[in-house]
Amino acid sequence: MREGLRKDMRFCKFGEKEVINICDGEKLGYVEDLEFEVCSGKIKSIIVPGPCKFFGILGNEYEYCIAYEQIRRVGSDVILVEVDLEKCKRKNKY
Repeated sequence: MREGLRKDMRFCKFGEKEVINICDGEKLGYVEDLEFEVCSGKIKSIIVPGPCKFFGILGNEYEYCIAYEQIRRVGSDVILVEVDLEKCKRKNKY
């Protein structure tokens, strides 16, 4: 188990933590969803919504798909990640 990651945690608690990129200190938002492998149940990535369009009225144009391997530490109220935002940005499917 990677140092800094809890052994177990419910998704509702995981989603309450703010995601911060340690590369530049930018606050990315909160975990909205998870992607996982169906057969093994292992988490592949966390999904964080991108910034809202037009004053937050029209939703998000893109989201950040952050691979599990890019999570550096899960604290009591934050999740620290190390990512290149341009590489983990993807068009919002919804």
